Amino acid sequence: MSESVVLQVEGLCFSYPECGVLEQWSAALPAGLALALGDESSGKTTLLRLLAGELTAQAGRITLQGTNPGEDPKAYAQKVFWVDPRSGDLDTLTASGLLDSLSVRYPLWDAAALDAHIEGFALHEHLHKPLYALSTGTKRKVFMAGALASNAPLTLIDEPVGGLDKPSIRYLAQALASQATRSDRLIVVAHYETLVDVPWGSVVDLVRR
Repeated sequence: MSESVVLQVEGLCFSYPECGVLEQWSAALPAGLALALGDESSGKTTLLRLLAGELTAQAGRITLQGTNPGEDPKAYAQKVFWVDPRSGDLDTLTASGLLDSLSVRYPLWDAAALDAHIEGFALHEHLHKPLYALSTGTKRKVFMAGALASNAPLTLIDEPVGGLDKPSIRYLAQALASQATRSDRLIVVAHYETLVDVPWGSVVDLVRR
């Protein structure tokens, strides 16, 4: 794997019983920002779950900075940030409780960056609330504040603007842009369109099935 490549995916195959999703899918992504672009049911979320190690591919290989999820899942998991914004598994936690738990999980956690994202996403008044009590947009903002502060070498963000107000969308674009020149981190965002003012280094088109 080239030194400039953070994430190498080779021949990835995955299908659900009712349909195929990825067939011999490969990519070599450098550090910076990558957009996984596709329509509804194109496999965007499935791809992120595979990259996170939450799903296991039927074939293929994923290598992140020399680590493979099949060979060393614990080491791989420490390098990846992924929270499914649609899941309710964490809903009993307060927003601050979730963020506190993430700070322990990720060794490169940036507390100063978290403070900036809490301010930028206007989350202060929501930190004491359980996640189940938050709106869809606010819950997403909590997850993205944690994602951006995690400093995880591979950070996965799914459908980032769902439920967000315009100031939060603008802040998100600024926060992502600030990570574009990182040489030690890859942020993969899955969305159905490009986001204005985000300097994507890589764009991966997922064909609608």
